Amino acid sequence: MDLKIIPHLSEAYNEMLQLRINVLLQPSGIPSSYIQPHAEATDIHLGAFEGEKIIGCCVLTNRGNGQVQLRQMAVDPTFQGKGLGAAIVQFAETVARDKGFYTLFLHARNPVMAFYQKSGYTVAGDEFFEVGIAHHRMEKVL
Repeated sequence: MDLKIIPHLSEAYNEMLQLRINVLLQPSGIPSSYIQPHAEATDIHLGAFEGEKIIGCCVLTNRGNGQVQLRQMAVDPTFQGKGLGAAIVQFAETVARDKGFYTLFLHARNPVMAFYQKSGYTVAGDEFFEVGIAHHRMEKVL
């Protein structure tokens, strides 16, 4: 497995978009138009690959004041439960630290909060709803 930064609007980025749609949006009934590629031009796109196939990804968005948000974390269902998600989070933390960020935060859907807690993230706020789904802000000082 290879972890790497994906150039915006590249072939790998397009494959990443499809993975995000298949894993995150479709199961929740969210239209694919929720993702707007032009709005992600300055984001950092990370992917996990097995050979040439993308099997996991996430997006890092600069939120100012040394904070970066991990968004749209997706792992191909056939690779879930095998440590791939944890590897992607660790890679995201390394990239964020190397880019000068101090805090990484995310909006975790309630069912996956324990996954992020295992990686050292703590809950930082009350439950809120985003796209009709319960979330909690979680964060980690890098």
